[in-house]
Amino acid sequence: MAENAIEIEGLRKTYGQGGPEALKGVDLNIPAGSIFGLLGPNGAGKSTLINILAGLVIKTAGKVRIWGFDQDVNPRQSRAAIGVMPQELNLDPFFTPRGALELQAGLYGVPRAQRRTDEVLELIGLTDKADAYARSLSGGMRRRLLLGKALVHGPNVLVLDEPTAGVDIELRQMLWANVRKLNAQGMTIILTTHYLEEAEEMCDEIAIINHGQKIAQERTVDLLNRLDAKTLVIHPEAEPGDIPLPAGVGLERAADGALELTYRTSATSADAVLSAVRAAGIRIRDVQTREADLEDVFLDLTRSAADG
Repeated sequence: MAENAIEIEGLRKTYGQGGPEALKGVDLNIPAGSIFGLLGPNGAGKSTLINILAGLVIKTAGKVRIWGFDQDVNPRQSRAAIGVMPQELNLDPFFTPRGALELQAGLYGVPRAQRRTDEVLELIGLTDKADAYARSLSGGMRRRLLLGKALVHGPNVLVLDEPTAGVDIELRQMLWANVRKLNAQGMTIILTTHYLEEAEEMCDEIAIINHGQKIAQERTVDLLNRLDAKTLVIHPEAEPGDIPLPAGVGLERAADGALELTYRTSATSADAVLSAVRAAGIRIRDVQTREADLEDVFLDLTRSAADG
């Protein structure tokens, strides 16, 4: 196994002569065997990057290696090493799931004896619909079929482009169970999603792209540690008056009467905050803690990049 499943150097894409520059010299290494999150606001360049990896868009400049194969030197091998589940439901309504998977395998040059059509149908939960026309499938089933098409040639890298957008909870859980199973078998997963809690739960490492540039790439746990903000939510026994607080501690009063005290753990301890509350004569009925999540980090980083 290669150390990195994907290696990107100085990747640029300009649409048309003097047109907009979608990618502005992106460098990105994606570790083999990881579940990797690729995040960014709409128009950040994520789709362009994915389409370049899939061989659907020609880059303007830069180097792309997929599973060790240089896209310019070994285009067939690099394309065979990756499977992409697109966001759009681009299926032929007159094909059955079995027919669609067989055709896709044929397009990748997979010999009939080596095709895993029944195995893929079972994985995506469409065995009982194998011979039904795609037009008769529900939206969730069609999305599962897109996953199956991305897997027919046994790629080393699987890209999931907004896979759970608009799907129900059952399908989402089935999809993530499959992703974890494939990853446990050694497949590298690249995920783009607008559901940041999903990325926080699933991804080992995350890169954030904004305005065609990579603005962060770290392990998920390290990315979350970028913001050391913490909030103590205190429910007092009675309506409190003024509270003298340590420097750097913010106070908001919630509609239900709770006190939300936000501070940075690098500068202030929870004990100091609680001591200030007690010193103000406030009796505490209940207390909870709330830490920064990936959405806070995402907004902070993209805001900082825009300001810069």
